[in-house]
Amino acid sequence: MHEELPASKVFYRPIEAAIRWAGLWRYSQEILSSISSPRNLPRTLNCPRWDELRLCTERIYDAIVNGELPYGRNGITLNDESLLDSHELTVRHLDLKHWMQTHYPGHRPAFLFSRIERIAHPVITLEAGQAMLVERQAMKAELELCRRELRNLKERHEELLKQSGAIPACGQCSLSDRAEATYLHIIGSMLELMLSRSPSGKPYSCFSTQEAIVSALIAHRGGIMGITERTLNGKFASARRKLGSASVVA
Repeated sequence: MHEELPASKVFYRPIEAAIRWAGLWRYSQEILSSISSPRNLPRTLNCPRWDELRLCTERIYDAIVNGELPYGRNGITLNDESLLDSHELTVRHLDLKHWMQTHYPGHRPAFLFSRIERIAHPVITLEAGQAMLVERQAMKAELELCRRELRNLKERHEELLKQSGAIPACGQCSLSDRAEATYLHIIGSMLELMLSRSPSGKPYSCFSTQEAIVSALIAHRGGIMGITERTLNGKFASARRKLGSASVVA
């Protein structure tokens, strides 16, 4: 027989919230009939996890007294200290949930949090937070390395562009087959390198596709002759075919 889940309400008396928080819903009638003061619970009671219930109750009243948890009467928020020892004192469901998220993030009792909330927002422990911080620092270092590699690749690419732009001016003659093959091999190798990963699995650049490289080149050098989407894709395709043919022959 499954234990009945504690029902959620719009507002609770502190002892009612503490009973639900401690997971003692099935003993609620026995507990409520055995106490005379909602705030000062007896030291002992023939009830499982009684010390835990007392601790939950003390935490709620401590939050109320220190202004962390709004309180009132019958669900209406009031700032009336005469209610602190009254059976009529209540705390709203939304205020209690917000307070618990802030001060006790490791606690997600079912009467305040839905099953989806308990699954979708796991508790981040101190150890997990430290591990995330270390991972973040490692990612920052890796990102900086990728940026340096990208700058080097851009410099090499710009140098090749300068060299290719100087060839027609020096002789007004077309490239020889050997020279064209050399440049296609270089372009294909650079393209392959930029899209590849190191033996340890780290990408050599921040580009994951040829389209991303083309877009970056157009964004940086779109005004130069030949730096167009159609031309770049055509040259890259030729370079890849030429490099593939060379690899087969080798």
